[in-house]
Amino acid sequence: MHLGLASSAPSQVASATGTVFAERKKERSERSKMRSLFLLLLVALASLGESKEGSEHHKRAKRESLSRSKRRWVLNTIELEEEMDVEYPYKITTMHNDKTANVEHHFEISVEDDDSKLFTINKTSGEVYVHRRLDREKTPSYHITFDVWDIGVAKKIDKELSFDVDVKDINDNAPMFISQFQKSYDVKENTKVGDYLPVLMDVVDLDQEGTINSTVDVTVVKQSPAEPKIGVKKITEKQHQLISEGCFDYDKAKHYSVVISASDRGKPPLSSTVAVELNVIDTNSHRPKFKKRQYEAEAVEMQTHKDILRVAVEDKDTPNTDGWRAKYSIISGNEDEVYAITTDPVTNEGIVGVVKAKNFDITTLVKLQIGVENVEPLTVCKDGKLIEDLSSLPPKDSVSITVKMVDTNDAPLFEKYTEEVYQTEESEKGQVLYTPKVKDAESDNIRYELVEDPANWVTVDEKTGIITTIEKMDRESPHVDVDSTYRIVIAAIDDGSPPATSTCTVSVHLRDINDNTPKLLNNSAILCSNEADKVMVRAKDADLEPFSGPFGFSLADDKTLKERWKIEPEYGEEVSIRLLTKLPNGNYSVPLVIQDKQNQPSKETLSVVLCNCVKPGVCAGPKPLSTAIGIAAIGLIIAALLVFLLLLLLLTRKQKTFLMTNLNDEYKQTLMKYNEEGLGTDCKAEPNILASKTTESITDGIKLGSMQNIEASPGMVQDMGSCHRTYSVMSSNMNTWDSQQQGGMKRNSRGSTWSSNRRGTFQGNSTFKRSISSWSDGRVSSLLDRRLTVTDSNPTDSSDDHVKMYQYEGNGNSCMSLDMLSSEYQQNDLSFLDDLGPQFKTLEKIIMENKSEVLKAEKSDI
Repeated sequence: MHLGLASSAPSQVASATGTVFAERKKERSERSKMRSLFLLLLVALASLGESKEGSEHHKRAKRESLSRSKRRWVLNTIELEEEMDVEYPYKITTMHNDKTANVEHHFEISVEDDDSKLFTINKTSGEVYVHRRLDREKTPSYHITFDVWDIGVAKKIDKELSFDVDVKDINDNAPMFISQFQKSYDVKENTKVGDYLPVLMDVVDLDQEGTINSTVDVTVVKQSPAEPKIGVKKITEKQHQLISEGCFDYDKAKHYSVVISASDRGKPPLSSTVAVELNVIDTNSHRPKFKKRQYEAEAVEMQTHKDILRVAVEDKDTPNTDGWRAKYSIISGNEDEVYAITTDPVTNEGIVGVVKAKNFDITTLVKLQIGVENVEPLTVCKDGKLIEDLSSLPPKDSVSITVKMVDTNDAPLFEKYTEEVYQTEESEKGQVLYTPKVKDAESDNIRYELVEDPANWVTVDEKTGIITTIEKMDRESPHVDVDSTYRIVIAAIDDGSPPATSTCTVSVHLRDINDNTPKLLNNSAILCSNEADKVMVRAKDADLEPFSGPFGFSLADDKTLKERWKIEPEYGEEVSIRLLTKLPNGNYSVPLVIQDKQNQPSKETLSVVLCNCVKPGVCAGPKPLSTAIGIAAIGLIIAALLVFLLLLLLLTRKQKTFLMTNLNDEYKQTLMKYNEEGLGTDCKAEPNILASKTTESITDGIKLGSMQNIEASPGMVQDMGSCHRTYSVMSSNMNTWDSQQQGGMKRNSRGSTWSSNRRGTFQGNSTFKRSISSWSDGRVSSLLDRRLTVTDSNPTDSSDDHVKMYQYEGNGNSCMSLDMLSSEYQQNDLSFLDDLGPQFKTLEKIIMENKSEVLKAEKSDI
């Protein structure tokens, strides 16, 4: 029986690595040797094929070496070219088996990891077909298993056979740029030849690695402008980067367009391109140059000036870049470092200034040479390359500046600007402390002034400058420093134009004398009788050593004092005063005598408070009074309160009424409107003679109350005119009243008629009762008779109805003017004041005082 693989496409299927033969074992001995020799040859050929296939086909080679004990399968690896342009399905091989003779059978195949029916087999003939194009970049190989089944018994006739299909690569993929390219890249103008440009490219080709189909070459195929040349340098198998092959010139080209190509070496070759934009960034390629070749400036000696001259330059580089910004320097003429030059950051000008004051005897011309360069180093391209040797670069530009230093009036010169003087304190006034020595080359007329003398101890001679004391100098003065130094400042002024001034500081060191006695730092102390039996006292002397402490302490010459107190120790800065006997708590005075080192004594008195202390230095306060009250005391207090209330009630009921003049509603804590400006009137209001009283109930949403309304009695009235008045009153306790009054009167009338309509609203927490009182009828009649008599004798009295014609100006206003307000005398019942509370006591007192004055005035009028 014979089994084998037969290819139906010898032009497209590669030759098999071996031929499969199944030799039936013949029992005849003469052919056994030939079969063994053939098997050895087959193994040798299989080993040779495995070494050529390499590690990639190692597993497949193992499968090819499978064998049977009696019949052996030799497997082929079939190679199919990807993307074959043939009619599908396409026959690739035919499978045979020598055990299928006289057996009804069928063939089956299966493809590992593929269920898309890419490969099929004719079950009867064993022909294997591929149904569509293969793509090596997706699946480089396929593993196919092959079985032969006996249809009658549904059993495999022979063992499973497997073979591989390798997809042969063709150049069907062009190289690809996988980098994320920017819209444009910045390239500095001073980039050197061979330097990398900031364009990094990653290129891949999906064809089989290690073949010409995946070997990629990256080049610049086009650039604009053409100079300088831009190249590509290979960094790794997949990475490439642009490089510069010349000098960029910003003035010639500011933008470059570069087309880059990636091409493989397949047949035919495939390629792809990408375009990038390069922006040239200007750098310092031009030297700055001064606009003028000579400059002049002027300055005054002994003064500093920030700006005496400005110099300007021209630079062809881009403004506001480091290649354009100027950096100035003084090359020569500034050996004393009197001058400096800086750059104005806005205008790029050089600012020349005087930074150190210098004295010139005469007006002098100073020659300065200044240079300029840029902040960024200069780069120059020559012969397609940047010049790296700095000495070969063009020199920086420079100009000369002539500075005229104007000589001015020089100030007088003190021989010493600080002087040390020593003087004993408390010396008699008139002591000469200092005589200055001053020189002035330009003037001999110098005057002196005292600039600083905080204690007003000295004076200065205007012509000689001699400093003389006019008061005794005290070392302990607050104007003296802690180092016993008193500072005086004098000024020397010449007669130049303008006058020049210089100063000298005189430090007077005051020597101490023993002019102060020791003093207690604290003249009082607290001695806690329940804690200690001594107090500590400390003394101080304002004098210095040896006129100060330590001090000697002693008690005054008093026997009783020495029996009570004792000083321990008697010498030192601080001593203790001990209580020797028990004394009652209280205040005690302890006279002391304190002596310094020179035995100069002082008498001090220490006030000692002897007490029990709640804590150190704090006396206990007096015991609080007991707050316990017995039952009897409480009863007395209640009885006293009841008696007081009873007396208060009796006094309230027996209180006499008193006269209150003009006590109308309008005057009871009210505000009256006086801004009505109606026409005046000659109507004269009569006093309200009120006869009877009626009581009205006043009801509010909050408060109920009562009010007595007084009605007018009739009288003899002859109408001479009519007056109408409207007024409003706003009470401070939120009561509002509106009143309208009408009345008529005649000059000789003894009576009056007066009607009133009132409405009001009350809000409060009390009910009040009001009555109105007035003078007696006889008193009012007497007063009216006297007034009328006087009025009759005066023909110009306003009560007469004198007719005087004026130009007619229309009807007058019926509203009453302020002159219609009458003085109303009413008999008021003021008992409502009894319930107004203590806050009205002051008002009551004032009214009572006025009552007596009114009565006196009435008696005098009668």
